[in-house]
Amino acid sequence: MNITEYIELLVTDYTLRTITLGTAILGAICGMLGSFAVLRKQSLLGDAISHASLPGIAIAFLIIGTKNNAILLIGALVSGLIGSFWIRGIIKKTHLKSDTALGLILSLFFGLGMLLLTYIQKLPNANQAGLENYLFGQAATLLESDVWLMAIITGICLFILLIFWKELKLLLFDEDYTKTLGFNTRFLDILITTFIVIAIVLGLQTVGVVLMSAMLLAPAAAARQWTNNLATMIIIAAVFGASSGVIGTAISASSNNLSTGPVIVLIAAIFVLVSFIFSPGRGLLFREIRFRKNRHDLQLHKTLSFMYNIASTHENKSHPHAIKILNNFQGFTKKSLKKLEDKNFITISGNMWSLTTLGYETAANLYNQLTTDPENE
Repeated sequence: MNITEYIELLVTDYTLRTITLGTAILGAICGMLGSFAVLRKQSLLGDAISHASLPGIAIAFLIIGTKNNAILLIGALVSGLIGSFWIRGIIKKTHLKSDTALGLILSLFFGLGMLLLTYIQKLPNANQAGLENYLFGQAATLLESDVWLMAIITGICLFILLIFWKELKLLLFDEDYTKTLGFNTRFLDILITTFIVIAIVLGLQTVGVVLMSAMLLAPAAAARQWTNNLATMIIIAAVFGASSGVIGTAISASSNNLSTGPVIVLIAAIFVLVSFIFSPGRGLLFREIRFRKNRHDLQLHKTLSFMYNIASTHENKSHPHAIKILNNFQGFTKKSLKKLEDKNFITISGNMWSLTTLGYETAANLYNQLTTDPENE
């Protein structure tokens, strides 16, 4: 299936169009809210909340006795909020660290959820439960009403972010200063945590409990490599998340026996990998290029400084010297000599070299900086 055929199918096929729109919106909202979790160093929060929502799904099914996605997601929301508030309580009321609290809630709620799922499987109406789909997700079950719900919640989330943008930005980078300005940091913390829980609950049906944390964090982690600006990061994370949803859905629809949720997460992981390698500011590739360039420049500066020490012993600074006297200098190479000549720092005539006026002035500045550096005193 080529791109043209897929686009035509996307327009005509209701199921594919619904899944694509749903995963795109889900990826966008997860990227937006995941940015706050990443910057607040709460990367495990998404994993804990997604696992904490499982018992809520099971309890909701036991109460109503039938599979109603809206009711089940409300149960997941309640359970996820309880789990998040327990995490906050453990951190504030005890001496335990946040990672310990997250691990405790994750294992406790997930264990309870699996116990309830095992119990439900033995009930007479277990065949129509289908709750195991919430473990790994099943995007094919998305309905148009689910997509509208995601879109509405995404719009509400954007609206709230714009209203509290200044306060949330201050909270992210300096909580103490936010308090001194009179803002209610507890309310802001609960607000952003609630929206993160809502985003996770929305994604359970598509990606599942196990993989939902990756959907929340991967786009934000990738976006963080490209910018230091919060607004730009949120936009990039939303684009990465939406793109992961669209591309993952396309790959899953074009192949047999490929689950949509795992493919979406793998595409998001590719965005992370590419960002870690190729982003100009923090990427490993450009970091290595800068390191090599700095090392090369340092080698040139050392060679030029050594030449300056030799030339400064003569009244005529452009007095020629034999190249062989540089052989005892550890930083000297023929390549570095050619580079210095290309920069018009030196002139070479046969086996003799001499400093140009530009080279002498540059070397003098380097020498003065070296001798006046407090670290070298």
